[in-house]
Amino acid sequence: MAHRPPCLRFAAYVGFIALTVAAPSSAERAWAGTPCPKGWWVDLMIGSYHIHPNRQFDDFNPGIGLECALTPQWAVPVGYFRNSLDRPSFYAGALYTPKFARWRWLRLGAMGGIITGYNYGRFGIGGSNNRTGPLLAPVAITQFGRFGVNIVLIPPIPQDNLPFTVGFQAKYRIK
Repeated sequence: MAHRPPCLRFAAYVGFIALTVAAPSSAERAWAGTPCPKGWWVDLMIGSYHIHPNRQFDDFNPGIGLECALTPQWAVPVGYFRNSLDRPSFYAGALYTPKFARWRWLRLGAMGGIITGYNYGRFGIGGSNNRTGPLLAPVAITQFGRFGVNIVLIPPIPQDNLPFTVGFQAKYRIK
């Protein structure tokens, strides 16, 4: 059995506790038969900012995605963008913004899921050099009526020498 680093074990414990605490209550669950009861959003990936990079990255990252709002706290985002390494990236996951982390037009939360297009090394899904891996990142969301912005803090990916990165998405509510 492979030895797992303590930081990975700690991250798994924190993730489990966060999911347990954040699970929607029966009052928040979506009605059966209604796919996105709180609406659909179109997300347009705009770009990124790399914090203290030691090499050149592409900061213009065009892409598009959909966000299905299940409850006021939970959403399911999926999409595609051209990442900072000029590779195609697809993502899918869950977005959670708890009630206690909301102030008028600002919400704070976390996004977890999977993403492609980066070298995850031994942490990759499906092999040691697979370009699909896990994503757990804090998010800040601003909303003004039908318009909004998602700001995501992506952790470093050492195998690709990618530093902390801030990603920016514009969004528009279509339903």
